[in-house]
Amino acid sequence: MPLSLKSRRSHAGRVGRLLAGTAIMATAMAGAAPAVAQSVEDRWQVKVMATGVLPDGAISSVATDRIGLPVGAQVEASDSYVPTVAIEYFLTPNISIETICCVTPHDVEGTGPLAGTALIDDAIILPATVTAKYHLQLEGGLKPYIGAGITHFFIFSEDVGSGAARLGATEVDLSDEFGFVLQTGFDLPLNDSGWGLTVDAKRYYVDTTATFRAGSTIALQSDHALDPWVVSAGVSYRF
Repeated sequence: MPLSLKSRRSHAGRVGRLLAGTAIMATAMAGAAPAVAQSVEDRWQVKVMATGVLPDGAISSVATDRIGLPVGAQVEASDSYVPTVAIEYFLTPNISIETICCVTPHDVEGTGPLAGTALIDDAIILPATVTAKYHLQLEGGLKPYIGAGITHFFIFSEDVGSGAARLGATEVDLSDEFGFVLQTGFDLPLNDSGWGLTVDAKRYYVDTTATFRAGSTIALQSDHALDPWVVSAGVSYRF
């Protein structure tokens, strides 16, 4: 049966509110914080952050459908909240290279006619990411930045959900894929010992192909737009 596609879920509203609130707080703190001069000798920065990973996961196309998806069926991936570590190297006082370390667990459920149907359980994403960033140096110590880079999503440990099992699926696989990422945020040094606060937002553009098998037969194969917002806040140490 034909599949009708609904619009992707948007997390931009709550991401925007979070960033606006933290920017206002940081601006106020920057006015009270001492200006901290950092030279190119302070080349390394490590960040420990709390991170929200807010994926989309909607179906963008269907290649194989032997189970007969109902009209209007769609899917969504669950959000995940995890600790993350970022390691950054400054090539100059204004230009740096950054990578992050984290794994995030997600489930996938149906929406529309499949609302509440558990399709994929415990998919683990390892987003191997490298970005190049440009930093501004503002009065009061506040250092906003923008960046862009590449990523490769390694997806593993996914299991067939109970709803997909009732439809006859015995195995599921989500493909590993390359993509790109845009980034913005700011750092706020707190003292001349290297400690600071950091807020970061990334928008990833990554797809994946979901393949459900019933025995050796492909029962359903569909492409999905993961495209997560990844929003983080925490502490930094530059040395």
